[in-house]
Amino acid sequence: MQVILLERVEKLGKMGDVVTVKDGYARNFLLPQGKALRATKANLEYFEKQREELERRNAEARAVAERHAEKMEGAKLVLIRAAGEAGQLYGSVSTRDIANAVKDELEVEIARNQVILDKPIKMIGLHDVTVRLHPEVAVTVTVNVARTEEEAELQAKGEILTGSAAEREEAREAAERMLAEIEAAQAEADAEESGEAGEDAAAGTEGGEEASDGETRD
Repeated sequence: MQVILLERVEKLGKMGDVVTVKDGYARNFLLPQGKALRATKANLEYFEKQREELERRNAEARAVAERHAEKMEGAKLVLIRAAGEAGQLYGSVSTRDIANAVKDELEVEIARNQVILDKPIKMIGLHDVTVRLHPEVAVTVTVNVARTEEEAELQAKGEILTGSAAEREEAREAAERMLAEIEAAQAEADAEESGEAGEDAAAGTEGGEEASDGETRD
């Protein structure tokens, strides 16, 4: 089916483009969502008459979305959920949950279909989620799913809380070993740099003494 796009649609085109899409996609999504019209002669004429108004409305909506984007970009949302020891949620975090969190924590009202989530979140942890505020404006927020506020704070600092207690302890010990190795390597490098600086200073002193001896002999 050929349709006229009434707004930018990702991977299809921009407002005013006439594109060919599958019938089901047009009937189930583009047409009922008001994102397109059938590309009939009458609709093409209607679109051309309304183009200026449609572009004005689109610009206004984009401006609002951009203001919201400034508030939301990089935001961290905390969602507390019950989960097992290994981090598996007793349930899931849905697009509706995230939309509600955006409204409650950031005071920006969005629809659940603006949250781009391939599948519900079913594990605790930090999850980057895209929110499409407008066909031309999208932001990324971090959803911090944890069992408690304390765990959320630890996850925000980079600690991994998934897996069994033994696996988490092993990961913690490995991280501590890595940090110790980095610190030891840095200390060794600092010591070598200090030693080289001392040798350079000593060499400079010896050169000065030789020059003084030469002047005395003359």
